[in-house]
Amino acid sequence: MAKKVLICDDDACIIESLSYVVKKEGYEVITAEDGEDALKKAKKTRPDLIFLDVMMPYKTGFEVCEELRKDSATEGVYIIMLTAKGEESDEARGKEVGVNEYITKPFSPRKLRARLREILG
Repeated sequence: MAKKVLICDDDACIIESLSYVVKKEGYEVITAEDGEDALKKAKKTRPDLIFLDVMMPYKTGFEVCEELRKDSATEGVYIIMLTAKGEESDEARGKEVGVNEYITKPFSPRKLRARLREILG
């Protein structure tokens, strides 16, 4: 069974480019365009990895991460925060809520593929 990757971003171009990379590696893709939808889909599909944008409608990536970490069904999922904001304060906030990793936009598809393989095998 293919591992599942949830991609949460309010930018359709980011979703499209990430989806392409993830599918090419052979993983199943689930997408969400806002924080509420991201939470709902994460709880329903139990992905192996989540790419989470910081700035999204309804709930921020930080809020989504915080809620996922409080739920026993999703507390262990690997979460990579994607953001255009690379400030140290954002990274500190991400660590506070339980983000595993922080990647700033624009990202390198080649590096992303390598991380996918390392995390999901």
